[in-house]
Amino acid sequence: QVQLVESGGGLVQPGGSLRLSCAASGSIFSINHMGWYRQAPGKERELVAIIIRAGSTNYADAVKGRFTISRDNAKNTVYLQMNSLKPEDTAAYYCNAHLITATMTRGDYWGQGTQVTVSS
Repeated sequence: QVQLVESGGGLVQPGGSLRLSCAASGSIFSINHMGWYRQAPGKERELVAIIIRAGSTNYADAVKGRFTISRDNAKNTVYLQMNSLKPEDTAAYYCNAHLITATMTRGDYWGQGTQVTVSS
């Protein structure tokens, strides 16, 4: 069984920073890409940032230059450093991992989500 557990969300003022973490645990053989998605009320879930095992990254245009995704392969953990936060960044943030389990099953796994609220 595989679990993704996120942490680091909260309430922050506009212009502030937060760092999200997501640790994958369980029967994991290897993790290909990991990423962060977000979903605001009344909107569809959207990609925020993604990082492959070798380290290449991709960002949504709305967060380029403000957010940085990184990962620690030894810890099966992905991070999202969010700077210069704006009210429109308010959303539930979800961690995603595309991985191969110990039984050689490939699949996508999701965390439970962590709320980020940017407000004065």
